Amino acid sequence: MTTFTQQPVAAPANSLVSGHLRSTARRGILVASALAAAAAVLAGTGEVHVAGTIALGAVIYSAAIYVTSRVVEGPRQAADRLTTAVVTTFFLLAMVPLASLLTTVVRQGAARFDAEFFTYSMRGIVGEGGGVYHAIMGTLIITAIATVVSVPIGILAAIYLVEYGNKNRLSRALTFFVDVMTGIPSIVAGLFAISLFTLFMGAGARAGIIGAAALSVLMIPVVVRNTEEMLRIVPNELREASYALGVPKWLTIVKVVLRTAVAGIATGVTIGIARVIGETAPLLVTVGITTGTNLNPFDGRMATLPVFAYYSYANPGVPPGPFTDRAWTAALVLMVIVMTLNLLARALSHYFAPKAR
Repeated sequence: MTTFTQQPVAAPANSLVSGHLRSTARRGILVASALAAAAAVLAGTGEVHVAGTIALGAVIYSAAIYVTSRVVEGPRQAADRLTTAVVTTFFLLAMVPLASLLTTVVRQGAARFDAEFFTYSMRGIVGEGGGVYHAIMGTLIITAIATVVSVPIGILAAIYLVEYGNKNRLSRALTFFVDVMTGIPSIVAGLFAISLFTLFMGAGARAGIIGAAALSVLMIPVVVRNTEEMLRIVPNELREASYALGVPKWLTIVKVVLRTAVAGIATGVTIGIARVIGETAPLLVTVGITTGTNLNPFDGRMATLPVFAYYSYANPGVPPGPFTDRAWTAALVLMVIVMTLNLLARALSHYFAPKAR
């Protein structure tokens, strides 16, 4: 009887399997690249620039990690690490101006972030002191009116486009004009509003309702576009199931479609409010500025936070220090309001999101 001895078979070569670059080595390369970049920038300019150091350090790190990974791990993993380094670099470069903006506004605006600033107006104030109460109230009133006007129009227009339009001539025209309105400069909206209300209120009219009309022109296309996208992602199976039960179309839209998309719609509305609340140009020509508190949007000028900050910085008095401090603090208050609205949008999205049963 012949006996066969089984010989061990060598494993086939696999180009996807190779060594592994440890995390400590990657951190070491990153630290060395950062130090080298900082030293090079310091030697060339005499001081360390954050953006320049990040850019040069990213180039050094990308080259070093690619070469090291290619030697240790192979070309496929090296290409992956190079791509990751490039994407991370551009992310950090994009964060530099944002972080600089936030730190500058917070640092400069903290000087007048006190109780007096929120409870007093500028009536009779020519130097230090005073506050932004009148501007906060004006901003809230004008934005609230714009929201009340824009949200129903935007949601109903989006419902028509998605549920009833069927690509007919009217829906195509409406889509075209929404796209055009999305890209118009804000100053054009202000000029349109002041021209319209001049016909009813006379030349030189300035009022909060005119500013609200200008903001509505800017807010409506945002609401329409966001609501339209939210309605389109609602599965057609839900509509068909409702129709199969004999539910009318209008009731299906109200009870099924809108309830399913309400989280995204609420988020879009809140973001639309945050988008228009900081507009300066349209309010500059439609509302103007005043030093006292005016809570009537149909009569007289009103102060708003963006315009208040602009006038305080562009036309300071003597000495200019108190005016500049008030401008920075007004910008900080506006930034806090916008951030609060964005957090509210996230909370609404989480609260209204369909829950799994």
